[in-house]
Amino acid sequence: MRETIIEAIRKIEEERNIQILFACETGSRAWGFPSPDSDYDIRIIYKHQTSWYLSVSEKKDTLEAMLNDGDLDITGWDIRKCLRLLWKSNSALLERLQSPVVYYVEPGFLEIMQPLAEACFAPVASMYHYLNMGKNSFEEIDGKDEVKLKKLFYALRAAFACKWILDKDSIPPIVFQKMLDELDIPAALRTRIYELIELKSGKNEDYLHPEEAAINAFIREQFERSEKESPNLKGRKQKTADLDGAFLTVLNTL
Repeated sequence: MRETIIEAIRKIEEERNIQILFACETGSRAWGFPSPDSDYDIRIIYKHQTSWYLSVSEKKDTLEAMLNDGDLDITGWDIRKCLRLLWKSNSALLERLQSPVVYYVEPGFLEIMQPLAEACFAPVASMYHYLNMGKNSFEEIDGKDEVKLKKLFYALRAAFACKWILDKDSIPPIVFQKMLDELDIPAALRTRIYELIELKSGKNEDYLHPEEAAINAFIREQFERSEKESPNLKGRKQKTADLDGAFLTVLNTL
């Protein structure tokens, strides 16, 4: 599948007259708990020729493509859009820049972007992202006798990200197992979650699983704590970041 994905993004690059700077996996395959029938969530960062940016009007700075009978879900953001989102501590972008599954990266690109990500990270902004997303996912499973493991893990991952922000004051890792291993949680809970990761790896996404009361209680506890403590979180780690300089470097040298 990797070769198919690389071929697909190269075709997009040629057809749309762009230069791909970074292409990676997100979603369950990057988070570390895919099912056999999970699709591929491919995210691209790209740039245009310099003349494209010299316009009095704003142009479309995103792309979307659904290929291979829906198995390849490809979306992309222009580099200028990415830098603007980075300044806002966009959690989706912060995750992409640390994806463990990279299909292509232009040499030097991550060396530019990752320090900027650290500088722009705002704990309070990321907290509200994961808290809102997690609460929405949890509402779909809370109190139900059977749930899709996919939905359970969406809520669980968000709860761990909230706990990471409160406990470690840093960008939550995209890889779920890193949070699972490094955060202070009961050993029995950690063991049970690893058992569910193994179970999910052999079950399709329509599989219904009995309620996990202890895990639900943990999720609920983390969201309650996060709501209580989030007003005390800080804003952006640094007050300034040379985003314009990064933009020019990417346009002129990569």
